[in-house]
Amino acid sequence: MEFPGRRNKFAQNPQTELYGQPLHFYGQPPLENISLTEFETFAVERLKLLKTVENLGVSYVKLSDQYIKKLDIEFKNLNFPYRADADDRKSQSGPSEYEKRRKDHISHFILRLAYCQTEDLRRWFIQQEVDLFRYRFNDLHPKLKLEFLHKNNLQYDAITVEEKRMLQDKLVNSSYGVSGITVEDQDFYKVPFQDALDLVRTRKVYLKAGYVYVPHQDIVTIVLNDFRTRLSKALALTARSLPAVHSDERLQPLLNHLSNSYLGQDYSIQKNVGKISLEQIDPLSGKSFPLCMRQLHQALRDNHHLRHGGRMQYGLFLKGIGLSLEQALQFWRSEFTRGKVDADKFDKAYAYSVRHMFGKEGKRTDYTPYSCMKVILSNPPSQGDHHGCPFRHSDHELLKQKLQSYKVSPSGINQILELVKGMHYQLACQKYFELTHNVEDVNFSLSHPNQYFVESQKVLGGGKDIKREMDTSQRSQGNNNSAARNSAAIREKTVAANTNASQDSAEMTEDLDSYFHDA
Repeated sequence: MEFPGRRNKFAQNPQTELYGQPLHFYGQPPLENISLTEFETFAVERLKLLKTVENLGVSYVKLSDQYIKKLDIEFKNLNFPYRADADDRKSQSGPSEYEKRRKDHISHFILRLAYCQTEDLRRWFIQQEVDLFRYRFNDLHPKLKLEFLHKNNLQYDAITVEEKRMLQDKLVNSSYGVSGITVEDQDFYKVPFQDALDLVRTRKVYLKAGYVYVPHQDIVTIVLNDFRTRLSKALALTARSLPAVHSDERLQPLLNHLSNSYLGQDYSIQKNVGKISLEQIDPLSGKSFPLCMRQLHQALRDNHHLRHGGRMQYGLFLKGIGLSLEQALQFWRSEFTRGKVDADKFDKAYAYSVRHMFGKEGKRTDYTPYSCMKVILSNPPSQGDHHGCPFRHSDHELLKQKLQSYKVSPSGINQILELVKGMHYQLACQKYFELTHNVEDVNFSLSHPNQYFVESQKVLGGGKDIKREMDTSQRSQGNNNSAARNSAAIREKTVAANTNASQDSAEMTEDLDSYFHDA
């Protein structure tokens, strides 16, 4: 990706002053040269950060101690700037902090290009960026907050100690969480009322002569509204420039992959050939398939047919869990011929597409299973289709009935529906995993249907080989796994996740295509 300019000599770089600030509204685009490798690396790592922000925002109270601690760790691991206070600011002229801020700035604009393309993508991107901004703004020293406000034309001044004493009773009575003891220990900002309509509407501030007096903890509400508005307008403008960007054949496929990509393992067939047999598919579908694949399997068994979207989504999933080409042809032929398709018609009309999935026809591309993001965001199902994500594409009542039929508890169904209502579809699927596997904390971030299957097998079989686990379960079908086994499996997953994270970091620059393989 080419931007004119170079970063080596800070004094001559117009970006130096911008990166001297710990936080900004991303109003000025980057103006320097970066390689495609750096472009990909920055984009992937910011997407990882935003996915973490989304997961933590649902799992913990935002800005709680646990939330902040876990987000701090993610900032450190991915080398994004964090914990910028007045003392740190004096020593941030060095390249390390400069590079972190440069990466933060450039990666934001790269994801703007990828996530401006549809309303759903824009909504998701804005929400995660706003939550990220809130965390970073709240962490600023009060001096830096005031400096940030003034640099961004938000001329809100903290009132003097004398004014606070004069207005103390009014401020205590009108401001939530403020007492006579704490009013002197925190800043209050004098803000034009039209800039704080949300606070005025909810009667959280003292209003006098066209100004509201906003306590320190509530000024972030005003700043976030401004940030949200600016980012929304910026994404709309970016969307208009997409035709020019898409004319660059290097960037178009990369941006499309970014907006539909997941961050995790490549669940391709090579690692899993022969791990399951045709006889195992039915029992596995009931206990280790994610809801989207369980739905497709049931529809196939009931109707003896699936349309193209369903065949691709389910067929590639089966390929990813270990079904060979010969097994796949046998599986689809036996099911379709139970319906209205005879063997001759199957060979002529459907066998080609099965071989095509395995890279034996057409362009001979060895397709990988669909990620959660691809299932959620591309090719929505129409009437008569069964593909897609049930949490994203199903009517709430139908989803509720389906969960009830799968013996999910009423409280669990309510938790899932709340996540769906908040458009946290992958987290809803993760909650479904926890409820159906009787675990409280899965210690992974779900991003792929085949990941769901692999993690399910680890929980159910203590990490054993699938065939061995299936044989054991058939010999002792009534036995449940012990709590100790579940605990061991979870610990094993945690260690594996940490190991994979280290490997991903080391291999990032060598083979970024693995993150964006044609899914």
